[in-house]
Amino acid sequence: MRLSVPDMSCGHCKAAVERAIAEKDATASVTVDLSARQVVVETALAAADVIATLAAEGYPAEVLN
Repeated sequence: MRLSVPDMSCGHCKAAVERAIAEKDATASVTVDLSARQVVVETALAAADVIATLAAEGYPAEVLN
């Protein structure tokens, strides 16, 4: 899934997003594009779970088509 994460702006943000998703699914693949403020996640988690996880870390996200 491709997510828009507009509040992501630095390396700390990137690490926090990657860590938060890995804590929920250690096998997830997470690719962060800071310049586009997007994250591509390959995971068994539902999109709603990923969005809730990121929101809890302070990074509201929405799924892009």
